Amino acid sequence: MVQFLKFIKLNLKPLSYGWLLTFLSSFGQTYLISLYVIHITQAFDITEGTFGAIYAVCTVVSSMIMLSIGHTVDHIPVKKVSFFTILALAMCCILMGLSYHLAFVFLALIGLRLSGQGMLSHISFTILSKYYDKDRGKAISFSTLGFSIGEAILPIIIVSTIAYFDWRIAMIGSGILLLIYLIRLRFTDLSHFDQQLNSFKPSSKSLFKDFFEIIKDKRFLILMPTSFVLSFTATAVIFYQYVFVEQKGWSVTLYASFFTAYAITRLLFSLFGGLWVDRFTAKTLFRFYLIPIGLGLLAFAYINSIIGALIFLILMGITVGMSGTIKTSVLAEVYGIKKLGTIRSLFTMFMVLSTALGPLIIGQMIDMGLSIQIIMISLSLFVLLCILNAQRIKYVPRIKTQL
Repeated sequence: MVQFLKFIKLNLKPLSYGWLLTFLSSFGQTYLISLYVIHITQAFDITEGTFGAIYAVCTVVSSMIMLSIGHTVDHIPVKKVSFFTILALAMCCILMGLSYHLAFVFLALIGLRLSGQGMLSHISFTILSKYYDKDRGKAISFSTLGFSIGEAILPIIIVSTIAYFDWRIAMIGSGILLLIYLIRLRFTDLSHFDQQLNSFKPSSKSLFKDFFEIIKDKRFLILMPTSFVLSFTATAVIFYQYVFVEQKGWSVTLYASFFTAYAITRLLFSLFGGLWVDRFTAKTLFRFYLIPIGLGLLAFAYINSIIGALIFLILMGITVGMSGTIKTSVLAEVYGIKKLGTIRSLFTMFMVLSTALGPLIIGQMIDMGLSIQIIMISLSLFVLLCILNAQRIKYVPRIKTQL
């Protein structure tokens, strides 16, 4: 840990920018948007189910758009890509706050999911992966702390703003704060991140060819399922967590307090994950990092006491904490860094897609009357299959050249 702190001190400027991008991505993340759901449904006189369907469609659309713009971080200066992404996020926040028709809500949600959850975290992980080689794990793990800090403070600020003013004011205020930050960005030197830029800008044809080459390669079928299953499972369970808690007969208040354990565990293993990636390589950790959440799902399924929920949250925190560093670092180790932006955009698209499908499919299972135990066991079996598939990565060589 002392070595980690020394690394942060020596590299604070580039690391802090990566952290800032993941922090700002919170404005497009599910956990923050969910705070507005009840107010949006009331304002537009729609059901939660209707909003959920709209949200899923917008998430899928944003994941598709990622394919056409994710490569920009490979050949366009970081400041320029960041500026337009944050500007888009700000304008979509303001658009949502000013929306008086569902069509504008639809457009705003696409923009929030694309620029927030999709592009900002994508830019952060890509530029740090390219800038650092030996210390890539520590750099990315520090960046992921932006998610944790966002989860810790932004919901309090947003909920308070909604309570004292209005949900529209909270949205518009978020957009204005982002616009104010763009003034600071204008005077920020990010040229050090542009050393790895490609001069070649891909055409639609070459981009499609790149994606086709990635998908047909065996490495994709090894790497993609683990990324998909984690986002699918974590999002679905968190989305319906209070439904499960009520069906189990657990105390909602006590369960909510257990989330502190999840937050602390995720924070700690975000740091440990970076240290372990640099020591053991992401390829090695990739084979095992899903095991905790798989065991956690079984605890949720079979333990009737609320202690089962605590065990699940802690174990999920371990996996989620390490995941950001491992998933990004393993792409750099397996594919190289020259086209990392293009490659990550494809994987990010599937990750974002999984966050839409998870709540949709698990919601259908709930509507079918399936028990919590069956749902959790089904998810754990899905995780197990992906863990077994991940073992094939040991036969994939570690390289530093482009695809």
